[in-house]
Amino acid sequence: MAFVTGLLLIDAPASALNNLGIIQGRQDLNTTGVKVIRTREGTYPYVSAQAFRYWLRTTLEQAGLGWKAAPIWREAKVAYTDANPIRWWDDDLFGYMRAPSKKAAAVEQREADESRATETPTIDAVTRASPFRVSTLVSIAPVNIVEDWESMSRHEGDPVPYSNQFYRATLKGLFSLDLHACGTFWYRQKTGFRNLDDVRIEEAKKAGLVEVEGKKAYRLPFEQRLQRVTTLFEGMALLEGGAKQALHYTDVAPALVVLVVTKGGNHIFGHVIGANSHGLPELKTEALKEALTVFSDDILSDVYVGWVRGYLDDERAKLEAFAQADEGKLVKISHPREAFQALIADLQNPENADWLK
Repeated sequence: MAFVTGLLLIDAPASALNNLGIIQGRQDLNTTGVKVIRTREGTYPYVSAQAFRYWLRTTLEQAGLGWKAAPIWREAKVAYTDANPIRWWDDDLFGYMRAPSKKAAAVEQREADESRATETPTIDAVTRASPFRVSTLVSIAPVNIVEDWESMSRHEGDPVPYSNQFYRATLKGLFSLDLHACGTFWYRQKTGFRNLDDVRIEEAKKAGLVEVEGKKAYRLPFEQRLQRVTTLFEGMALLEGGAKQALHYTDVAPALVVLVVTKGGNHIFGHVIGANSHGLPELKTEALKEALTVFSDDILSDVYVGWVRGYLDDERAKLEAFAQADEGKLVKISHPREAFQALIADLQNPENADWLK
């Protein structure tokens, strides 16, 4: 088994990328707050993993990459996708949970909705554990939250005051993609692995998927699996999204990204970027050296580091010096988009086909 293991930094110079809505208990009742983690050390802004996944899904759908996104339907307080990983790429890579209601009102609503004519019938609950995993994106250091008072005053009469919070921070996130699970669909009686019910099993057979011997699973052809994986990383290189962009306009495409293919799903580079005494990002070369040494048998590819010039140039210079030494020979430095393309080229190399097996 092989995993793509990654770390990314988002530079948020004055941002409010993920908000919690109106702050309750305030006298003004009109202040939008940001999501934060409060600790003894201070306040850490964060972006939820759900928000990040939403940014990525939306980017993939809108970037003209050929991504096939599943339709979404809603019943009362429940919303779900078609839950068909054979047809839909995001159902495959991002997972799903589908347990259709058997109540008469819900059944009647489904039958009356003409948009569901091509929906995959679901006769049993199906769930799929997401092959793509991402952490919460958290500030590398505690910061002060700014509260900006503003007003709507383009009308006659008194202005309408309101305020919103924002911050200056560097957000760090980790992600992992299980290459073996991509395009592989189980029908085991286990939560997260009951990907296919009888209807979907029949569709898998008709679509020519190969049954994986002894695993209770069907698998897409190799080229289709590879296309889905490489398109995912093309989308990550183009990432857009985030709240309050009209006011703060933050580029959420990674300013720094570390990419590597490993044998296991544990993250080996989670501690190579930290914060210095001033709360600014710092490359920990000793931690990087240790990771490359301790996990040398688990590393299957070069270590691709995408680092935008102009962003923490002194820290980048430390990495460049490290990459020139013997212990850093696996480290390849370029722009983040070029790093993603280098990873994609590695995945497309026929010599590395075993990574997806």
